[in-house]
Amino acid sequence: MDILEDISKTIIKASTTLSCDKLNALKKAIEIEDNANAKWALEQILENYHVAQKTRFPLCDDTGIPHVIIEIGEDRQISGQLLNQIHEGIALGLDNLPARPMAVKGNDIERIEQSKGLYEKPGMLHPASILIDSANEESTYKRDISPDTLNIHFLLEGGGPEIRAKTFRVYHKRSFENVLDTACVWLEESLKMLGCTPSIPSIGIGRTHFEATSLLLKSLAYGNLDNQSKEEQLITDRLNKTGIGPLGFGGKTTVLGTYLNIGNQRASGVRIVSVRPSCFVEPRVATLKL
Repeated sequence: MDILEDISKTIIKASTTLSCDKLNALKKAIEIEDNANAKWALEQILENYHVAQKTRFPLCDDTGIPHVIIEIGEDRQISGQLLNQIHEGIALGLDNLPARPMAVKGNDIERIEQSKGLYEKPGMLHPASILIDSANEESTYKRDISPDTLNIHFLLEGGGPEIRAKTFRVYHKRSFENVLDTACVWLEESLKMLGCTPSIPSIGIGRTHFEATSLLLKSLAYGNLDNQSKEEQLITDRLNKTGIGPLGFGGKTTVLGTYLNIGNQRASGVRIVSVRPSCFVEPRVATLKL
């Protein structure tokens, strides 16, 4: 096995292919839509998916920031060599795609100010810190991880949804509905400005900002639009009542579905809630099984 080449191919797959459940949701949205402009927009989005998958071109010009989740069973090990190979394989995949050059040059301050320009090679865009997922995690998307499991999930996160995302405290007032209502209000506001609807919004609820965002990220990797919970469907129905519709054209489908991932909670008056309104090319996810 050439692991660098396998990782490169997985990055390309994540950038150019959407899963069957997302395609099913889009086709269903087209079938029920009676707004002519919204229906046209959905059909163009579907065509974009087919062209990207056939030609291996990116689904979007914003090819995204790589994020990695390692799913590991108790009989497997992660070495420093594997972590280095993940970084090298991602760089190879971004160069082979090719991704859009987005890595900023310079020291800490120069990178913030973007005063030194960009690297020409897409592969200079390093991934975010790697998350580890094991059978011990308690959350809505708890995994039945076998002892021999070693899966590497690669996600490509676009800038638009990150601009519209939010992580903040919510005073729960001993009411799940209050927490969920707050998250929906945030999403209603952000979806109006997203532009690239229909969305698949994600919500993570945890004890810290890191945990809530991690739960959100894992929902992007593990969520399934063909298997929505009652709570996820309630959020979807509410957000679709906004009438924003695909690309803001109105209609019935502002979101294709929702991911809601709830983790451990602590004795406190607040819950930390993270929301992210993914654009219509996301989640962009592919998995390498080792």
